[in-house]
Amino acid sequence: MRFSVFSATALLAYTAKAQLNEKDIQQREKKIEHPPFKAIWKPSNAIKSGTDGEFSYVGKWSVEESIVFPGLKGDKGLVVKSPAAHHAISAILPEPLDNKGKTLVVQYEVKFQNPHECGGAYIKLLSDNDELRSEEFSNESPYQVMFGPDKCGSTNKIHFIIRRKNPITGDYEEKHLKNPPPALLNRSTNLYTLVIKENQDFEIRVNGKIIRAANLLDENIMFPSINPPKEIDDKDDIKPSDWVDDISIPDLSQANKPEDWDEDEPAQIPDPDVTKPEDWKEDVDEYIPDPEVEIPEDWDAEEDGEFVPPEIPNPECELHGCGPWTAPLIRNPKYKGKWVQPMIANPDYKGPWSPRKIPNPNYYEDATPSDLEPIGAIGIELWTMQNDILFDNFYLGHSIQEAEEIGNATFVPKNVIENAQEEEEMKLMEKKRHRGYNTWIDHFINDPADFIFEFSRFFIINFKASPIEFILNQPLVFLAVVAALTLVSTVLLGLIAILYVLVKPSSDKPAEKTKSVSTEQKESVSTEQKEASAKSSATKKNATISKRTRFAD
Repeated sequence: MRFSVFSATALLAYTAKAQLNEKDIQQREKKIEHPPFKAIWKPSNAIKSGTDGEFSYVGKWSVEESIVFPGLKGDKGLVVKSPAAHHAISAILPEPLDNKGKTLVVQYEVKFQNPHECGGAYIKLLSDNDELRSEEFSNESPYQVMFGPDKCGSTNKIHFIIRRKNPITGDYEEKHLKNPPPALLNRSTNLYTLVIKENQDFEIRVNGKIIRAANLLDENIMFPSINPPKEIDDKDDIKPSDWVDDISIPDLSQANKPEDWDEDEPAQIPDPDVTKPEDWKEDVDEYIPDPEVEIPEDWDAEEDGEFVPPEIPNPECELHGCGPWTAPLIRNPKYKGKWVQPMIANPDYKGPWSPRKIPNPNYYEDATPSDLEPIGAIGIELWTMQNDILFDNFYLGHSIQEAEEIGNATFVPKNVIENAQEEEEMKLMEKKRHRGYNTWIDHFINDPADFIFEFSRFFIINFKASPIEFILNQPLVFLAVVAALTLVSTVLLGLIAILYVLVKPSSDKPAEKTKSVSTEQKESVSTEQKEASAKSSATKKNATISKRTRFAD
């Protein structure tokens, strides 16, 4: 039994042949009758638990083609559409998948179409139970395996988590992979594959290459380990009072500081072998007042104090040293520092003490953690700052060969096309970079359309990544964008005002016209009065202008 999602819009059993070309894939895709999107994938409307009802899964989903390096024509995927939002969606399997005594293979594609800063792109294999079909999928829905990339800030990893039941307590515990490998954060499609074999070995593959492999029962692989330790420390055991765990002790034969030990000697002293250069002039100042600076005409010594011109390096000191001379410092051979009594090895040292071991009363053996509980659905539950994350070509089954064949038939040809598209984009960018525009104005005059595109692209990518840092580093660019938006807004508002005047029905009543004329006369008189008042204020202001700002260094 195996299930696969050849397209993000359908769950179906499918066996792919390796090395299919783009035409073969498109023809095979056309022959497949895909059920409606909502018949397979169900977005969740649940409230995220643990948030006191503050957050819900409001993130939107869509089925659409890629907008960055589109790859195969007509190839659609499941896309996260809402930035800075919680998303949750699930697809119920036609039949529960039982993995006992079998190899589990889960595989899917992820494409970060926008520069990815913070958010997950992992999936969950949900436990099969009655609530799975009757309740909304959320972060509280039990799962068996969580797998996939996650990046936020300095954290960048591929999650691999197994959820196992403690046979003694009955509680479930998450077993996380220690030191998980990093995720790929490019804008191309990447293929993530997890293989859990019946002999408890596992593999994590990215784009078909094994990047991490180990055995689940290795106590240093998962945290906490799959099985608890057989022995634990006896909490009732107490360290004996005569236990010596000091490695070193003071040397009693050197209990006193030697008489010739001088603690007052400095660590560095002037080099006695260096003498002052013959042309060094100690009586000449290294800096002098700038002779070209004159006292401002409006400087008032009584109010402003004594005028002190700024200083400049003394030209006379360019060829030799000036000012007080001091010899360079060297290490003091007599320096010993503070005296400390020497230490010797402790003859009574017994080593570090640790309590004795006793059998772990909570020990159990989970010999086959690959025997997962039945899986009833695939779920995607995540929070992300970036939108347009595309998921596609899910596979869930027991055959490594089938997963490889599907990857060869879908991911490989798509990856070849995307790499060619990315290479073409890089060539175009390199070509534009080598045009050698001296200024933005030259770029705008030579190719205004390209200038607007590149300027907008530069602003959106960098401002979206770090707004504050961008404003501090590129203030002129930010002000130019603000000015352009202000100009566009003003023009649009002006056009709207003109359209409003043209569309608004006019009135021919004489009384309204007379009233309008009277109003205009009043406004004219009022305007003249305001102008006269403004002139009077300006005259008074000119008569009381204060002296200029003090001359600054």
